Parts: sequence; C-alpha cells; structure tokens
Amino acid sequence: MQFVDPDNYEKQLDAKKAQFNTQFATFNLPELEVYSSPKQHYRMRSEFRVWHDGDDLYYIMFDQATKQKIRVDQFPPASELINNLMAPLIELIKVNKILRFKLFQIDFISTLSGQIVVSLLYHKQLDEQWVEEAQKLKTTLSAEFDINFIGRAKKQKFLLDKDYVVESLPVDGETLIYQQVENSFTQPNAAVCIDMLEWAIDCTRDSQGDLLELYCGNGNFSIALAKNFNKVLATEIAKPSVHSAQYNIAKNNIDNLTIIRMSAEEFTQAINKERTFNRLAGINLDDYQCNTIFVDPPRSGLDDETVKMVQTYDNILYISCNPDTLEANMQVFKETHEVKRFALFDQFPYTHHTEAGVFLVRR
Repeated sequence: MQFVDPDNYEKQLDAKKAQFNTQFATFNLPELEVYSSPKQHYRMRSEFRVWHDGDDLYYIMFDQATKQKIRVDQFPPASELINNLMAPLIELIKVNKILRFKLFQIDFISTLSGQIVVSLLYHKQLDEQWVEEAQKLKTTLSAEFDINFIGRAKKQKFLLDKDYVVESLPVDGETLIYQQVENSFTQPNAAVCIDMLEWAIDCTRDSQGDLLELYCGNGNFSIALAKNFNKVLATEIAKPSVHSAQYNIAKNNIDNLTIIRMSAEEFTQAINKERTFNRLAGINLDDYQCNTIFVDPPRSGLDDETVKMVQTYDNILYISCNPDTLEANMQVFKETHEVKRFALFDQFPYTHHTEAGVFLVRR
C-alpha cells in the first residue's frame, strides 16, 4: 500500500532529484526544473477491492510486499472528493442486498471541477433490479455529490447516465475542458498535469510552423499547445481516447487541430511513404510544415524506427514516465540535438515512479 508521509515529502522529492541528476549526468543538461505535487489528495483516480466480512463491508488494498490485505476507510493519496464519498457510499451499499451481493471492486474517477464517476464491479450478472437499486443510490448521493454510476460484470456494462467526467483545468490563463472516460488513460495527478501543460506551453511559446504529436490520448497536450502553432496534427490508436479528443476539441473551440487514429509505428510508415492508410483519406501530410514534434510514449519508450523519425524534426518535446527508456532514446537524440529544458514532475509522490520533460533543439 502506498505510504504517505507529508512531513517527509521534500526528502523523498530530493531523492528523486538526486537520481535524475545522476542518471542523466552524461548529457550536459541545463539545471533541472522541479515541479512538486500536493502532499496529499493528489490522485484523481483510485481503485479498491471490497471485502465481505459477515454483515460488514469495507474497502481493502493489498500490501505489495507482504500480500496482506489492509482495511482502507480513508486514502490520503486520493482526491478529497473521493475521500468524502468513500464512507457514505460503502455504508449505503452495505445495507442493500442487491448492490452488495458479489461486489468485489469499486473504482473512482474524480475531477477538480467536482464531478465523479463510480464503477461497481461484480462477480455476477446484472439485471434491471440492480439498475433500479443503483438509481436509488445515485438519487440519495446526488444531494451532496455530482455523481454517476457504472455497473460492470462479465461482458456487461450498465450506465445510469454517462461513463465520463468533464474536467476543467486552469492552464496558462485559460480554462481548458477535458472529457475523461472511465477505463481510459488520463493524467492521475491533476495539479502536476497543469504544471506539465504550462511547462510544455512555455517551451514552445515562440514556435514557428506546425506541430506533430504522437500518443495524444484525449488531446490533453494537443489542446493546450494548439495556440502556439499554425496547425497541429496528432495521432492516437485507442478509439475511446480519439472520441474524447474530438469532444475536447469542440468544447475548447480549437480550429487548428486534427486527430487521426493511428499508432506511432503506423504514422512513421505513412510519413516515410512506406504504406498508405485509408484513415489518412482527405489528409495530405505534405500540407503540414511540422518542425516541432511532441511525444508522450508508454513506459516502453519509442521504438527504433520512431526514434529515427522523431530525430528528423528540429524541435523535440518529450514527456516520459520511464527514465530508463528516456535515457536510451536520448542517447540517439544527442547525436543531433541538444537539451534546452529538462524537468522532473512528481506525478507519483512517495513512489519510485517519476515523470520527466525534455525539450531538445537541433544543433
């Protein structure tokens, strides 16, 4: 279980700074920019198993080292909204035979804007009686919470209303709107996400030409960066994320951003004219004058062919959730580019996980 110790937050952050400075010492980097996290209530998402103990019912987590279960009545890393909801929710489910029967997990996704979606996961098939009781539960809690429920079982997904929240983030003097869908990737630490967006905006503020983005997700960075470029072309492979990106483009009145559903590997083949894709119908890649590329890849980093493609751009903005794959990719980039900005974002406090930002410019 994640151990939260606000009194020692700065100490754990100093350890991460030291690790970064040591790991990347050979790159002749500028001074590390460090963005701290709130010490508590920073996670907008949380998942808990549910333990049945006679008439009692409560949340649990498992200690990764000992595998022992730990009762969780409050969870300091989770948002205040999640913590405020945890107790009344479990008490109402506890006394409802239909809602509690075969319930094994509860997932939360919350926002700074006050919306929350709760997913109830079952080892049974759900029916209209479950929907009726879940609707009563929602009605009871809606007096205090802007809440929606999802019921999940094998090959079943029941929506009482919607399966997403709408987040509002204050970014660089604007309010950006983001649809965040249950079971799709979103940045878990909203405060640090704002720091990341503002850092990326600042890195590219005086940019010329167009921007290409790989792994754009729900358009989190694309939408924030669009104002710094003439046009933005972004790729994402996951359908739900592409749909959310289109929603977010409309909500934020962005008129210079195009999202295409392709993997980074497929786009590399397309831009190198090795393959043609029906998904690019109506889009002429030659119309884009992209001299800046933004990448936020999965933990595995960029594959070799994508690294070579990325290296052809004058400016590279790279957000990484894995220092080891970032270091490997930078070994290639340093042959042609120099690092102008280097940042540590403490997205996951009290863990060994770190998030990095690098801005490289061709020599």
